[in-house]
Amino acid sequence: MTTATSQSWRGIAAEDVDDLPKGVSLLLRRRSRALLRDLLRPHKSTVTVIGLTILLSNLAALAGPWLVGIGVDKIPALMATRDLTPIVIVVVEFCAAVGVQAAATAWYISAIGQMGGQVVLELRSRLFWHFQRLAVAFHERYTSGRVIARQVSDMDAISDLFDEGLDSLVSAAFSLLFVGTGMLLLDWPLALTVLAGFVPLAWLSAWFRRESAVSYRRTRDTIALVIVHFVETFNGIRAVQAFRREPRSSEIFAELNEDYSGASIRAGRLVAVYFPGVTLVGNLAVGAVLLYGGMRVIDHAMPVGVLVTFLLYLVRFFEPLKDVSQFYSSFQSAAAGLEKISGVLDEDPSVPEPAAPVALPARPPGAGPGRQLRLAAVRFGYREDVVLPHLELTVPAGQKLALVGATGAGKTTIARLLARFYDPGDGQVLLDGVDLRELSDADIRREITLITQENFLFSATIADNISLGMPGAPRSSVVAAAREVGADEFIAALPDGYDTEVGRRGGRLSAGQRQLISFARAFLAAPSILLLDEATSLLDLPSERIVQQALQTVMAGRTAVIIAHRLSTVRIADRVVVLDHGQIVEDGSPAELLSADGEYSDLHRRWLASLA
Repeated sequence: MTTATSQSWRGIAAEDVDDLPKGVSLLLRRRSRALLRDLLRPHKSTVTVIGLTILLSNLAALAGPWLVGIGVDKIPALMATRDLTPIVIVVVEFCAAVGVQAAATAWYISAIGQMGGQVVLELRSRLFWHFQRLAVAFHERYTSGRVIARQVSDMDAISDLFDEGLDSLVSAAFSLLFVGTGMLLLDWPLALTVLAGFVPLAWLSAWFRRESAVSYRRTRDTIALVIVHFVETFNGIRAVQAFRREPRSSEIFAELNEDYSGASIRAGRLVAVYFPGVTLVGNLAVGAVLLYGGMRVIDHAMPVGVLVTFLLYLVRFFEPLKDVSQFYSSFQSAAAGLEKISGVLDEDPSVPEPAAPVALPARPPGAGPGRQLRLAAVRFGYREDVVLPHLELTVPAGQKLALVGATGAGKTTIARLLARFYDPGDGQVLLDGVDLRELSDADIRREITLITQENFLFSATIADNISLGMPGAPRSSVVAAAREVGADEFIAALPDGYDTEVGRRGGRLSAGQRQLISFARAFLAAPSILLLDEATSLLDLPSERIVQQALQTVMAGRTAVIIAHRLSTVRIADRVVVLDHGQIVEDGSPAELLSADGEYSDLHRRWLASLA
C-alpha cells in the first residue's frame, strides 16, 4: 500500500469496515498493532520476564512425557531385579518438572492479568482524554452511543482477552514450537506422520482467521448500533413518549438487536466448525501414530517408551490448538475492538492547539476586562453548505453586540467560531489582534465563555456547578458570584443550600434557576468575552426579567455578543447587527435601527405582535 493511500485512510474511524478494500483492512490491523505496541512499551521488562517464564513452563512440560517414556523403558529390566530406585528417581524428577511447570504457569497467568489490567486502565484513560480533546464537530458527528460503545463494549472485549485467553494463546505458541521440535528429535518418521495433518489444519485455520475477522468486526459494529439507539432513545425519552414513538423505537431496536444476534450466531457457528475440526484432525493424528508406531514397536524398530512419550507429546501438541480455537473468538473480538479504538485515537482534533502558542497582549492600565473581537474575511460552511460567505465584523472592547436575523442567518455559527469550536475555512477570528488558532486552549477558555439556552449542569451540588468557572475557588467566592447575579436568594431557600444536588442535567431546578447558576459560573470565571446564544429563549417572562438583571451584572465592562430571537434581550445591547444568509444587512444602535424602518424595525414589529 502506498504512502499516499495510507495517509488518505489515516483518519478512518474503523466504523463500517466490513467491506473495506483489502489494503485498507491491512492498514487498520497495522494501526491496531502499533497502538498495542505503544501500550506495551512501558511493560517491556514484564513482557520479557513473562516470555522467559512461559519458556520455562514449556520446557518443564516437555520434560514430563520424556521422563514417562524413560520410566516405561526401565520397567522390563526392573522386573528381574525388583529394585525400584530407578523408577523412584524418575518419579521424583517427574514431580519436580510438574511442580516447576505449575509454579511458572501460575506466575505468568497472574502477571499477564496484572499487566492487562494496567494496559486497559491506560487505554481507557487515554481514550477518555482524547474524546475530550476532540472538537465539537467530531462529537456532533460521532454519537454519544458510539462513544459509550468504545468505552464499554470494545474496552470490555480487550479486557476479556487479557483476563481469559491471552495466556493460553501465548503459551500455545511456545508449546507448538517446543513439542513439535521434541517430536522431530524423538522420532522424525512419526513426526512427519503428525505434520501431514497440518495440511488440512492450515487450510481450516486460514479459513477461520479470514471469516472470523469479518464476523467479529460485524459483531462490534452491530452492538455499537444497539447501544447508539438505546442511548439516543432514553436521552430523548420525553419526545418518544410525547409523540407515542414507543412502538417504532421498539421496532427499530428489535431490528438492530436481530442484526447483532445474527452476527453473534455467525461468529458462534464459525467456532462450532473450527473447534471440532481441530479435534478431529488431532484424533486422526493420534490414530495414525498409534497404528504406525505400534507396527514399529512390534518390529522392534522402536522402544515402547518412545511410543508412549510420542503419544503424550501428541496430546500436548493438539491441546494448545484446542485452546487457540476456544479463545480465538476472544482474540478476534478484542482485535475488532482495538481497531475501533485505534481509529478514534488516530482522529486528529479539527481545531488543534498550536505547537508554540502566542501570548495575548496585556490590557492597558485602567482598561476594562473586555477585549476586541474581529472576524476578518471569514468564510465558513458545514460540509458543502456555505453559511458565512465573506464576513467582516469588528466588536470593540467592552461593547455589547446583538446579532439578530432569521433562523439560518449564521448567528450561532458566529458564536461557535468565536468560541473556537470550529476554525474558519478562510479568513481569521482575532482576539485583540491575535488569531485564535495561535492561542492556547487554556487562554481561549479563560478569555471566552459561551452561555447557551440549555447550559449543562452536572449531577453534583450547586456549589460544584458554579465553581466549574474557577475550579478550586473558595466557598466565599462561589457565594459572592451567586449573590452578584441574584441567585443567592433561591439557593439559600433550598434544603441544603449550596450543597443541594441538582440532579441529572439539573432536573431538580427550574429553567430560570439553571440559567442563573450558569451566569454565576460565568461571573466567577471572569472572562473578557461573553457569548450568549439564545440564553433567555426558554424562559417565561418573569424568569426572563430576573435573568436579564443578572445579565447586566455579568456583562458589565466585558465584551459581549448576544444572539437572541426575543428582542427584549437585544434592548440591553449597545449595537445591533442584522444578518441575512451570513451577510450583514444592517448595523447600528437599537434606537437607530428602529427609526430606520428596515429589517430590524420589521423584526421588532413582528415581535411586539407576537406578544399581543
